[in-house]
Amino acid sequence: MKKSVEEDVFIPLYPKSTVEDKSAPCSKFQERRFWSAVKLLSNVVLWDGIVQEDTVRDLGLNKLLNRYLLLNLLNTPLGSDNIEKCTKVVACLPERWFQDLKSGSTLPELLNFCQHLLQ
Repeated sequence: MKKSVEEDVFIPLYPKSTVEDKSAPCSKFQERRFWSAVKLLSNVVLWDGIVQEDTVRDLGLNKLLNRYLLLNLLNTPLGSDNIEKCTKVVACLPERWFQDLKSGSTLPELLNFCQHLLQ
């Protein structure tokens, strides 16, 4: 899993003006790469409870979400596309990780993602 996250994930960052045109080849490529990384996130998180939680959270949240996915989300214009992407990312996260948290708090690895959601 670590090798896939570190060597296989690539989401190019293009200027917002370039990706706003959904029919542009670079926009389509960026979208395919984003959704591929989301699929990898969902697969990594499936190992929760089998592999040490710290390892799964590091790969899934620190490396995939914060390093790749969040950059794309910040570069996606606010609107329905961004909401759909955020919803899919949230759906990947195991509820068990949030059971012992106080109301209004989150995992440290999710602080930047939560700030984006608040926007």
